[in-house]
Amino acid sequence: MRHLVAHRKLGRTSAHRKSLLRNLATSLILEERIETTLPKAKELRPFVEKAVTLGKRANTAEKPADVVHARRLAAGFVHSGNRTGADRRPDGGYHQERPERTAGVAAVSKLFDELAKRYESRPGGYTRIIKLGTRKGDGAEMAIIEFVDRPEAVETKSTAAASSGKKLGLLDRLRGRGRKKADDASAEE
Repeated sequence: MRHLVAHRKLGRTSAHRKSLLRNLATSLILEERIETTLPKAKELRPFVEKAVTLGKRANTAEKPADVVHARRLAAGFVHSGNRTGADRRPDGGYHQERPERTAGVAAVSKLFDELAKRYESRPGGYTRIIKLGTRKGDGAEMAIIEFVDRPEAVETKSTAAASSGKKLGLLDRLRGRGRKKADDASAEE
């Protein structure tokens, strides 16, 4: 029995695991869909959903201090972004201006401005996990984690069906099946 066993360790120390989840959460919020291993996706799901709930709480807050508090809490769910090697100075750069940390700022902005408004009437379940099967190299179970009700997801389904002329299932399109035949048919025309 798994009494009092809350989360997967993912073969990492606690600091590394938290950093991994923050990286994945930042990517998921910005891209709205990422491909990763199934255990990572299952651990990421409640992590991201708590951040979306914070965004929804800020939209319904009465005091401005509550909004600031929610934004600061949500900033803990994303990475602020790292400096690139080109930004480092050989002298240490003590008196240089720091470059703008864009990844986390953009993720928090999108979380509060776009995602929280999109899911304000939904009581939970903001993400879905789609299993893809095993990875060829090491046999790891792969999955796609994405936000539900994405606006571009509707456009992708209609354009894929219209361009191929053949109805493909969601999993077939994700796995790339049917693409070669559809491309051959369009080349013959």
